[in-house]
Amino acid sequence: MPAHLDREADEMNGAEAWTRLENGWIQIKVPLPFALRWVNSYLLPGDGGFTVVDPGLRSAETEACWQTALAALGIRWEEVARIVLTHHHPDHYGLAGWLQQRTGAPVYLSATAHGYARRLWGEGETFSAELIAAFRAHGLPDALVPAMQAHLDSVKTQVYPQPQEVRTVGPGEKLAFGGAEWALIGGEGHAPGHLSFYDAASRQLLCGDQVLPDITPNIGWMPDADPDPLGAYLDSLAAMRQLAVGRAYPGHRDPFGAFGERVEALIGHHDRRLRRMAELAAEAGEPVSAFAMCERLFGARLQGNAHNLRFAMAETIAHLVRLELGGVMARIEDRHPGAAESEGPFVRFALT
Repeated sequence: MPAHLDREADEMNGAEAWTRLENGWIQIKVPLPFALRWVNSYLLPGDGGFTVVDPGLRSAETEACWQTALAALGIRWEEVARIVLTHHHPDHYGLAGWLQQRTGAPVYLSATAHGYARRLWGEGETFSAELIAAFRAHGLPDALVPAMQAHLDSVKTQVYPQPQEVRTVGPGEKLAFGGAEWALIGGEGHAPGHLSFYDAASRQLLCGDQVLPDITPNIGWMPDADPDPLGAYLDSLAAMRQLAVGRAYPGHRDPFGAFGERVEALIGHHDRRLRRMAELAAEAGEPVSAFAMCERLFGARLQGNAHNLRFAMAETIAHLVRLELGGVMARIEDRHPGAAESEGPFVRFALT
């Protein structure tokens, strides 16, 4: 159960609320336009002002959420002293520039996360085309490309404007805010350059999306990025398992205890997923593309939801690569059916 003293007001369009936690922080449930429903932003009081951790993505609804919450709490924009980001995904990073414009607060994130934010949404970005090309090579049908492109284009409005004053921090460093000096813990697999923030004195961990209760973080394969994001994620979990955590504050769902048990459950989930995919490959009896495997895992209904399909494809490719590197499956590259000579290979996987 989430630890809190009181749950106060109030609903903007029926979904958002803020919660005063027992440690004095405020958990703001910033709305999301997809199945997760909200992302947690944490407002930490401290000497010199408040720290906002992960303000959410930008939309008219999220702007109203922040305006209403701060007014209800009696906090002025200028009382926000810093904006701290665990990672660059739009549901965490998107409002950083908008909030900076109103508060004048610097934004802190890892150099890797900052680089990916510029690669994905900066002026003249080419990532959308690169991702779609990679997904097509892994079996995404041409008929689904327009919806995927529209989805990727729509994300750009959710991260505008990007922050101007950015201070990069990294694993192994310390950052003081909210009355504590936080150790920065690196984590890979979900997002390059992800940071968690750990205070050994209070045994509190701001873990972003690296460790979530109830749901599993998406493992995000991308072209020209970490070639083995699932392996990196499992390595990150093994390192985080050593932390003495009394209370963890995640990016989604509510704060939770039993941190070590949750880490073990996540490791077990991916082990089962890998074994299931090997079983599905055996059942197929022939080499399968990532798209074909994705449909076997998650169902053909994903064809109607480009957002969910994007994440399911990234997750599927990450697991197929792990199976390949573990010697369970082999990669087969040949011509995509109907492809021009100039196009890249058609990638499938087969049991060894």
